[in-house]
Amino acid sequence: MATTYPHGTHKSADDPHVLLDDEYGQYEPIPPYPPRTERELEFYTPGDGEMYLNMGPQHPSTHGVLRVVLKLNGERVVDIDPVLGYLHRGVEKLCENADYHQTISQLDPLEYISSLFCEWGPVIAYEKLLDVQVPRRAEYIRVLSGELNRIASHALFMGWFALDLGGLAPILYSFIERDEIVEMLAALTGQRMLFNYFRIGGVNGDLNHDFLSRLGDWMSRAGKQIETNLALLNENEIFVRRARGLGTIDREAALRLCMTGPNIRASGVPFDVRRAHPYSIYPEIDFEIPTRSEGDSLARYLLRMDEVKQSLRIIDQCLEQMPDGPIMAKLPRLLRPRPGRAWAAIEGPRGMYGAYVISDGTDQPFRLKIHDPSFIHLQAVGALLPGHLLADTMAIMASLDPVMGGVDK
Repeated sequence: MATTYPHGTHKSADDPHVLLDDEYGQYEPIPPYPPRTERELEFYTPGDGEMYLNMGPQHPSTHGVLRVVLKLNGERVVDIDPVLGYLHRGVEKLCENADYHQTISQLDPLEYISSLFCEWGPVIAYEKLLDVQVPRRAEYIRVLSGELNRIASHALFMGWFALDLGGLAPILYSFIERDEIVEMLAALTGQRMLFNYFRIGGVNGDLNHDFLSRLGDWMSRAGKQIETNLALLNENEIFVRRARGLGTIDREAALRLCMTGPNIRASGVPFDVRRAHPYSIYPEIDFEIPTRSEGDSLARYLLRMDEVKQSLRIIDQCLEQMPDGPIMAKLPRLLRPRPGRAWAAIEGPRGMYGAYVISDGTDQPFRLKIHDPSFIHLQAVGALLPGHLLADTMAIMASLDPVMGGVDK
């Protein structure tokens, strides 16, 4: 005998004794409204044999809180439509309703994998508005802690990228490396993730014995440990064959899409903000800008691993050259910069991270606009995915290393 349910309900898949409303939060790939633009009309008009598939949002949220509608022909991607808006942060508006000191803690959750860089750009912009001279010791500490954070970010990238290609072991090794670094940074900043450490005019605390002893122990074996971790993937034939030739972007396309950071350097463009527009004490540090010419997912992975080795060189020089002295400029608690505007950009793990600040003479920013590289790089997904298989979509997106906190800001 057929079972009938009240209108508008369905049986629970988990507990057959429970009835649920039909409106249970499923997302249909095709929007429930007529196309609003020519692009929507083109995308949501299927050709012969084409179908739509929702992919995401899924976790881990490094590139997870993003829904991508795929237009497929069999297993091959024809076109994509990324649907943003799954974090609901509004960080820029929050900062416009806080004083200059308070904004630093609001910025940390944007690229939460590398929070120090979220603080660094806006802090430099504030210092330009205030004509503040940062003590040299504070600049060395900023570079030292920032490069450690860069290594931690690239270590997690290695794990997530391997995971999206089907490998589980590398992410476990990545977290071992990352956790050791964030424990160091916690000894320095008091936080493992959202550091809130940089200050307008310097940093929040000087180097301490706990941090230096952890750093010395880690540095004594970091080079060998990183090579061991790399061998796990570089000598894996499945990983190399899967990543090679995947999501290739040439030099001209990378420039046209305004890509920065490792993603553009993997396509042969040696652009690095630390050299192109020097800031802090980077002009005094000897390091190279690695580049690769292939422009595929494997090149983007290998280039980030090359950067880790350069970061170790920078950390060595910071420890050797760091002067004594104060770590904070003398500033009043309530800051009222002169009316004006300032732009500052730094080289984050994902590319050029910038802040555009407008001051109206009060103790709160009139406008704060964040230039986040993850948002810029997501536009490349539409150019990279068509023609690839469905199984390659997450791997290609992972190779761009987006963090959605900075996208949905």
